Amino acid sequence: MMGFEGWNAGGAVEAETALLACCGSGVWATTLVARRPYTDFEEFVADAEAVWFGLPESEWLTAFACHPRIGEKKVPAAAGERFAAWSGTEQSSAQATLEAVAAALVEGNRAYEEKFGFLYIVFASGRTAPELLRILEDRLENDRATELREAARQQWEIAKLRLGKL
Repeated sequence: MMGFEGWNAGGAVEAETALLACCGSGVWATTLVARRPYTDFEEFVADAEAVWFGLPESEWLTAFACHPRIGEKKVPAAAGERFAAWSGTEQSSAQATLEAVAAALVEGNRAYEEKFGFLYIVFASGRTAPELLRILEDRLENDRATELREAARQQWEIAKLRLGKL
């Protein structure tokens, strides 16, 4: 781990790689790296959030695609090693009770992707599989525009947690 100070002063490639472990949007990562140095971590996080919510849908979808489906351990090839490790840790409480709701999650993920055209993204850290399933079922009631904004908000919560791990 390089820490914020190391990230802020380090090489561009290493800094971008660290950010890609937090969020799979290359535009987000390169934009933040180009804006260094930041005066403090709070300024950085505020800018990271502003950049994220200013990105086009295509970048959100790129970031979403780096996540494994809730209930799956397999991480997409686009995700790096650290991204995969953090994702597994964040979903660990869901894995503990997964067997009881596995079929419903698989079907819910399929229905979600069919309806919205992207992965179900949720801040899973500390949540159980049944809770994640309830959230998925509730969000299936959204229209695409509402759900895209909600998925982007959830991705931001994941990225913010991971930024704190830098």
